[in-house]
Amino acid sequence: MKTDIIIVGCGVAGLYCALNLPKDKNIVVVTKDEASKSDSYLAQGGICVLRDEDDYTAFYEDTMRAGHYENNPDSVEIMIRSSREVINDLVSFGVCFERDGEEFTYTREGAHSRPRILFHEDETGKEITSHLLETAKNRKNVTLIENFTMVDLICEDNSCCGIIGHDLGGNYTSIYADYTVLATGGIGGLFEHSTNYRHLTGDALALALKYGIKLQHIDYIQIHPTTLYTKKRGREFLISESVRGEGAVLLNSKGERFVNELLPRDVVANAIFEEMKREGSKHVWLSLAAIPDEEIKSHFPHIYRHCLDEGYDVTKESIPVVPSQHYFMGGIDVDRYSKTSMNRLYAVGETACNGVHGRNRLASNSLLESLVFSKRAARHIMSGYTEMAMCTETTVDTSKYDGYQEKYKQAVLAAIEKEKQSRE
Repeated sequence: MKTDIIIVGCGVAGLYCALNLPKDKNIVVVTKDEASKSDSYLAQGGICVLRDEDDYTAFYEDTMRAGHYENNPDSVEIMIRSSREVINDLVSFGVCFERDGEEFTYTREGAHSRPRILFHEDETGKEITSHLLETAKNRKNVTLIENFTMVDLICEDNSCCGIIGHDLGGNYTSIYADYTVLATGGIGGLFEHSTNYRHLTGDALALALKYGIKLQHIDYIQIHPTTLYTKKRGREFLISESVRGEGAVLLNSKGERFVNELLPRDVVANAIFEEMKREGSKHVWLSLAAIPDEEIKSHFPHIYRHCLDEGYDVTKESIPVVPSQHYFMGGIDVDRYSKTSMNRLYAVGETACNGVHGRNRLASNSLLESLVFSKRAARHIMSGYTEMAMCTETTVDTSKYDGYQEKYKQAVLAAIEKEKQSRE
């Protein structure tokens, strides 16, 4: 197959990148599972936006402080300054954010000094992603291929010419393209406890290791403080940061508060781990008693219903919560235009690292960062677009991919451990 641009992944980063490319370019978007099974759909809390010029310094400082000042200042400024443009785009695609009359309603989450987060109930990610997906499906120049797993890049002289992948039946296909965009999401599938979908296993990172594509901070992995504790196996259910932003508090087994719930995520998660260790417990408790019942049911309807399904009525009782792997701040090193160290290859979203988040991501910056820098990738591709004039087409030797899933997982885990040890 030959196309102009191939995008691997159909979360907000991949879809928004496709929608910012011209309609006269043929774009193929492949995704490892069903199109609706991206972590972008799971984002509950919301998306940050610069409310006004008076908020810039505080927004910038909140992001830097949460990231332990290891953030890339240039990337942080780009993200904040581009936020209103992104919100306007989303509204034009039909995304509905909570409003009070004609004005947006803003909420606050942990480590934010003021409310600056737009939301849609407690399913903001689903609201955004579903509208982007529907718009992409209606674009005649965009072809979406589901259940297609990338196993390799097609490379020559440090230039990417496309990818190799297979469908559910194990049928391999080479897709050649002038430009390739990796938007493969996070690495939660590598961990026993994670809020991520299990099929997100860092495939793009494994291929970056294989071809010597530069990586950055791959040991910077965020633990979310509050996921619903359960003995069931599978993806953990996240209890949004905005619940604590609206007044929920963390309690130990004696019903005592032990931490400021609005501190950065890593600080709160560590405090929970310490309390669990001190008490010898498997979880702590989250009380929503300070939030009016009607607000819980209107602002957090899906959290309310899910907890009910698990046997907890959050309007009447505390719920057991435990920290789980949630987000990947590191990834494939990219510049301010999302370009990697390999020619014709871009990376956007959670699989990329432009330095916005530093050591720890500020709540609700993930959707914003993904959207801002995927749009910049699309613009940069078009600013110097040239057709590919290399890479000889060859027959795929499928035998060399036997057992690739486990090999790739182990390669990524080993690289993360090596990075941790070198930092220590």
